Amino acid sequence: MTGIIFDVQRGSYVNGPGIRTTVFFKGCNLKCTWCHNPESQDFEPQIMFYKSKCTSCGICRNFCESKESCIICGRCTRECLTGAKALCGKKYTADEIMEIIKKDIPYYKNSSGGVTFSGGECMLKIDFLTELLQKCKENNIHTAVDTAGYIPYSSFEQILPYTDLIIYDVKCMNSTVHKKYTSVQNTLILDNLKSLLLIDKEIWVRVPIISGINDSEEEINELKSFYEMYGYPQKTELLPYHSLGEHKYEAINKELTRFNTPSNDKMQKLMKLIK
Repeated sequence: MTGIIFDVQRGSYVNGPGIRTTVFFKGCNLKCTWCHNPESQDFEPQIMFYKSKCTSCGICRNFCESKESCIICGRCTRECLTGAKALCGKKYTADEIMEIIKKDIPYYKNSSGGVTFSGGECMLKIDFLTELLQKCKENNIHTAVDTAGYIPYSSFEQILPYTDLIIYDVKCMNSTVHKKYTSVQNTLILDNLKSLLLIDKEIWVRVPIISGINDSEEEINELKSFYEMYGYPQKTELLPYHSLGEHKYEAINKELTRFNTPSNDKMQKLMKLIK
């Protein structure tokens, strides 16, 4: 079984406890306007072009295997001397990914870390994800799945026996606003979160805080009310919007919408509410 992965980050201190390896699946069924990894949204490999790095040397054209239209062979990215072109997305088998993961087993053990599967939306490739989770458990590796939750609950039931931690992204509690900025309503997402909170599973909820969209006290109080009805997760992280991924939009020829980062004072007030 294979899946398309666009990045594997080793030695990470985010996306779960301890030192972790994060495996990023390509493809997502949400189109968040503020996404800091826009290259994760398309399901197929693509060529990213960083115009500011290009010297117009022409080497990439000389090595191109298809002069008329790009076939995403990646040859130009391998020959580019300045890093102006990069291949985003590569097909891997589960065993190939596990070979990378196993290199860091000593770090996982010494830090109570492990592996996090993220995206994009890793749960859209549910059988491939399940195979990877099973292989991790066979090697006694702590597992986490980072998801936006817009998938059938049956997919959660498939992976729960092999998953130690669910990192659950909640973009916005208001369904109308959620659809405007992500392309989908949040009914299924909240239903799945409710079901997960009602079972004995460790859950971290993450909320990206975007100024003028979901940074109101009413929004956070609605999330708090949701918890009071169905149960609190082990952790809730409010993450302020950042613009570090903006250069990627030009690289994939995708329109960029700019947002403002909430102030430190605003973030502290919202965190006090949710605590």
